[in-house]
Amino acid sequence: MSELSRALEIDDAELRRGRIVEVLVDAFSDLMAADPAAFRTKFRKMATDPFAFYRGSACLFYGDVARLKDPWADERTSRVWIQGDLHAANFGTYMDGEGTLVFDVNDFDEAYLGHFTWDLQRFAASIALLGWSKALPDDEIISLIRVAADTYVGQVRAFVNGENDSAFKLHLGTTDGIIRHVLEKARLSSRNDLLNTVTEMKRYDRRFRDKPGVRRLDDAERERVIEAFTRYLDTIPPDKRMRGVAYNVKDVVGRSGFGIGSAGLPAYNVLIEGYNQALDNDIVLSMKQGNVAAPSRVVSDATVESYFAHHGHRTAVSQRALQAHADPLLGHTDLDGVGFVVSELSPYESDLDWNELNEPEDIEPVLGYLGRAIAKVHCVSDSDSDHTLVPFQTENAIDAVLHGREQEFVTWLCDFALAYSAVVRDDYRLFIDAFRNREIAGLRSTRADG
Repeated sequence: MSELSRALEIDDAELRRGRIVEVLVDAFSDLMAADPAAFRTKFRKMATDPFAFYRGSACLFYGDVARLKDPWADERTSRVWIQGDLHAANFGTYMDGEGTLVFDVNDFDEAYLGHFTWDLQRFAASIALLGWSKALPDDEIISLIRVAADTYVGQVRAFVNGENDSAFKLHLGTTDGIIRHVLEKARLSSRNDLLNTVTEMKRYDRRFRDKPGVRRLDDAERERVIEAFTRYLDTIPPDKRMRGVAYNVKDVVGRSGFGIGSAGLPAYNVLIEGYNQALDNDIVLSMKQGNVAAPSRVVSDATVESYFAHHGHRTAVSQRALQAHADPLLGHTDLDGVGFVVSELSPYESDLDWNELNEPEDIEPVLGYLGRAIAKVHCVSDSDSDHTLVPFQTENAIDAVLHGREQEFVTWLCDFALAYSAVVRDDYRLFIDAFRNREIAGLRSTRADG
């Protein structure tokens, strides 16, 4: 029996199946009660394949890694900003606060403070799962993970040695191959195209289109949302605020139909005036309820927990800590006592498509870029980020624990990735059985909802 098997008690299938159900119910019971249909959809998407299951079960991953010994965690490296759900599908493009189209880690809904290794373990296991799904042998998978891990370690060292942290970014001038192609594809998008997709002209102005996933609000709910939006404006850093007519609200709608990670979370879209009254400068904001970050379920630190007013606040603060030149519209608010995160619905977001990557020689250069991107989010923060919770240079802390042991660390990461990806594949089968046999409490049947 391996150390991983002993620690996670995975050799007892019935015990493990019960644990999977227990963890999922504990993590999502409140949201399932509020919207069981959304969670049936979430779980059916998770049932697609092992990687989809992995994407939707970050809570299970953290319940597992928290039970494992971490030889790289010390007082500092166990308390740094982490993305929290760092799998291979959470990379893509965005327009940063300086107007540069960049390729980077995205989706900070699960961001929190924890072991820097947790991000890398979750990412490496996701690469192992993708490699398995593409029928790559283990030695090829290990080689690919090594590329990402080596470039991560090398980029951390570059930051320690004085590379201009805030100037580092992966953009059209510093990338090639598939990553540059993703950036070029995103560059073809335009704000006007997005606006024409989600809005229509009514009496010489824009309003949201009525379409699936869009819900019109009654007067009382609309008023509460606009009041929450007004409170959000105070959370935008002063140096990033637009002036004049900007932020005038034109329309508000409820939204639904998000991906695997955001199922059941109430959300709104707010259409606002941009920096002038030209209709092609209108801006669409997403106002989404913040979720409980998966790492927070295993991090017992009252100082960290009490720092955040709510989960919307936590998401916005975390994103600024992890993303250089963050969205200037990023902020947070509360609605009916619940925290919401606010950000722009950007036309320049394009995710890395792993369907285009199948052979090791195509995947390898991509993983080099991803390793550097992970190092950047760990080590480089926005100028408006708060350094209260992490009052030290993360790159120095990570470099100190890895110094002289870099290859030992890379091997440790590869071993974990292969072993845990096998656990996930077994867990996937157990999840399917539990879901099909109605063992997940809180999911009423479709007939029951009627």
